[in-house]
Amino acid sequence: MKILILNGPNLNRLGKRNPDIYGTITLKQLESCCEQYAAQLNMQVECRQSNSEGTLIDILYNTDCDGVVLNAGALTHYGLSLRDCIECLDVPVVQAHLSDITAREDFRKVNVLQDVTIDNCYGQGVNSYYKAIDILAKHIEEKTK
Repeated sequence: MKILILNGPNLNRLGKRNPDIYGTITLKQLESCCEQYAAQLNMQVECRQSNSEGTLIDILYNTDCDGVVLNAGALTHYGLSLRDCIECLDVPVVQAHLSDITAREDFRKVNVLQDVTIDNCYGQGVNSYYKAIDILAKHIEEKTK
């Protein structure tokens, strides 16, 4: 089983951008943590990041992975073309967010991706990604039975 960890705009700035909200973990460290965690579940991980919605869409359309953990960053709140892409994918997508987007600014409470993803994990730092990986593993396993 192989999953894609896909991070969107500004997540390349983890560790530098608002550490009081997002923590001090860098993107490279986050990806390494996800790879190690998934390996314990006998899963392979491909990690990608882009600041461009179009590039994220291209990555999703061309993935050969069995599922996706997506932190779309701010695109979560307004990325309608990303939403349309996810809606027609043949692989499950779980959202992961380091911070609790429901407890932040009002505009962050809007989640345009929510209805096209199988679940949403947020507010637990790197554990949000671990939970998303667990959800994907269970979902993919159930689908292959």
